[in-house]
Amino acid sequence: MTETSRWRGWRALAWLWLAVVLAVGVHQWRFWHESRLESDVMALLPHDAHDPALADATQRIADASARQMVVLLGAADAQQARAAADAYRASLQRAEAVAPLPFVESGSVSGWFEATREFYRPWRDRLLTDAQRERLRDTAPESLAEESLAALYGPVAAPRMTSFGEDPLNLWPQWWQARAAASGMRFDADGLLQADDAQGHALTWAVLQFETRGSAFRLDGERVIDAALDDAAEAARRAAPGVRELRAGVPLHAEAAAVQASREVNIIGLGSLAAVLLLVWLAFRSLSPIVLVAMSLLVGIAAALSVTAILFGQVHLLTLVFGASLVGVAEDYGIHWFAARQGHPRISRRSLLRMLLPGMFLAWLTSALAYLALGLAPFPGLQQMAVFSAVGLGAAFLTVVCWFPWLDRGEPRPSTLSRAMEGWMSRWPQARSNVRWWIAATLLAAVTAGGLWQLRSNDDLRNLQSSPKVLIDQQIEVSRVLGLPSPAQFFLVRAADAETLLQREQQLTARLATLTRDGRIHGYRAISDWLPSQQQQTGDAALSARAENAVLTQVGAATGESFTRPAFAPQALTLDAWLASPASQPLRALWLGRSGDGVGSVVMVDAPGGDDMLGLLSTQAQGIDGVRWVNRTAEFSELLGHYRRMMLGLLLAGGVLVFASLWFRYRRDAWRAMLPTVLAGLLTVALLGWLGQPLQLFNVLALLLLLGMGIDYGIFLLEHRGDASAWLAVSVGAASTWLSFGLLALSATPALRAFGLTLLFGIGLVWLLSPLFRPHAQAAHG
Repeated sequence: MTETSRWRGWRALAWLWLAVVLAVGVHQWRFWHESRLESDVMALLPHDAHDPALADATQRIADASARQMVVLLGAADAQQARAAADAYRASLQRAEAVAPLPFVESGSVSGWFEATREFYRPWRDRLLTDAQRERLRDTAPESLAEESLAALYGPVAAPRMTSFGEDPLNLWPQWWQARAAASGMRFDADGLLQADDAQGHALTWAVLQFETRGSAFRLDGERVIDAALDDAAEAARRAAPGVRELRAGVPLHAEAAAVQASREVNIIGLGSLAAVLLLVWLAFRSLSPIVLVAMSLLVGIAAALSVTAILFGQVHLLTLVFGASLVGVAEDYGIHWFAARQGHPRISRRSLLRMLLPGMFLAWLTSALAYLALGLAPFPGLQQMAVFSAVGLGAAFLTVVCWFPWLDRGEPRPSTLSRAMEGWMSRWPQARSNVRWWIAATLLAAVTAGGLWQLRSNDDLRNLQSSPKVLIDQQIEVSRVLGLPSPAQFFLVRAADAETLLQREQQLTARLATLTRDGRIHGYRAISDWLPSQQQQTGDAALSARAENAVLTQVGAATGESFTRPAFAPQALTLDAWLASPASQPLRALWLGRSGDGVGSVVMVDAPGGDDMLGLLSTQAQGIDGVRWVNRTAEFSELLGHYRRMMLGLLLAGGVLVFASLWFRYRRDAWRAMLPTVLAGLLTVALLGWLGQPLQLFNVLALLLLLGMGIDYGIFLLEHRGDASAWLAVSVGAASTWLSFGLLALSATPALRAFGLTLLFGIGLVWLLSPLFRPHAQAAHG
């Protein structure tokens, strides 16, 4: 193939890449209009492909609260609480982001309570507590009748929910009280909650529930939901001065994450972009390099976002924050082009491209392999980051290769920075085998060994979460007041059919009820507490009918009145009827439905934290078929530790593969490109140990990227031996990468902060070490 025909083919490739970039631009317009962003931290974690029932349970619990928020308004008395709730609700009726949930539009739970009470009325006789069953079995009808007469004609009448004839033993209020006690809540007749706040002050709380409007809430970095609730809280304080507001819910955390991510993308992305452009200006003193390098970055990030959205359906906010740091890596190719143009002004652009292409391609390949190594772990979040980064680098590389030879028409001129770098290169020391260097190596080994000795690991799942402290504190207090169980620890119940499942739940809840009475746990939530098994319903109906008929007969004989027990539903309450009723609304997420060869449900527990309590709860499932204790926090933390160790092994394997690829091209000089990165990685980990920073998965992932990026510097110095332009490209590229990834150390997310800190040390060290092992200018690689 002639030079002319080869160049024509390159021109065709440039036009083809333009068509691809235009298609990416069209996709970007659609993407940002559809708002396909994900903020749930659990979406970053692996799915339970080996355990569909557990995966379904986790997903249902998450889905149940994905759009819902709870607001508590605490006041000194019921009148103030109701006034505050009315003002709060009225303010939110004008908001576009939030809507009240059904059965709570009155500002309390009374709407749901009224609907649920009417639903249960036909089956009142089938709803008994354990204490009631024991009392009806062991107490003589005469004694029960005397107790009923005393309650009926005594000076202080017990509160009733029905007439005496419908419920002569007043069993139903006791059943409702037991339901409230099991859930840790104490409501009055108006549906208001009586509970102490964190300071021990007795308050009356109005409980309001809301959900975000539409299929998803906005995640554009604006405080839409929070601002609406702030306005409503202000209206409530005007209506009831001194009212206390608490708010909780997934949308609040999601919006806080979106606001934080938007801020960090601006700081990290725009900050690193500004740093890159400033460095390019200082290095080349021309507008053309700034425009073209910025264009390659823009194309790279846009292509990365589009491909990630197409492959995964949506893009996680942490992927965007992580991808913002890609600016510091993707500019290396453009900088290398302009540095070579500046250092070799007499070489034609065609010849220059042929000279640079092998080294640039090898640099891109090693970096892309390091990024793609992130995707080997079954973490959806890491897979997104891997695809985003590898595609972004590839698009930036193709932009430089396809377009720069055509678009770069300027005359390169040396700058003050380029001249200074040439002087620094000539004065930079080279490692030699003498006493001074051996002493330095010994000291370095001692520092490294000391840091590694102090290093500790931490795989806590909370390293992935970064909600504001005030929001977490309110969530904790709302959970305490309402007795909300943790969604991360629960019992998973499985059975062949619904009847067997409810019976197994009842075995479990009998044990949990004992722990509740003993004060070991605060409460629990189970479907069987609101929908007893048909076996138990049948037994309860017979027991209550026998006792109540006897009591009505004896009370009628004593008073001379005639009482007739009403007819209740002849058939037991079924699961389908219960699920279709308002009674099931707070508990529907606990029903997993049918999957595989059976049905499933979840029993959630409100218990104090601590390993001892979690150990106690895990023993409650022993001996009950189909019941399993699940601790998602511990499981995910253990999983993070497993993948941290796996990635360490992968890092070693990746190092071997990278060295093999270097050996293929550089033979005996391959170690010169490899050793600086290895030393920088060891020193970085040692520094983390000296600083008391624990080693976690994201530190190891950063070391993987350091392997891919650090090798680039050695490759450029080997490809262009003694060429000051190569050192200029390495220095400017390293500085911009160091700034962009170093800015991740400012992230509020602990995982990204650890990632940024690792690369902050690693990139700086590999830049310092690479020229120490550079070959002599006259050497030639084999």
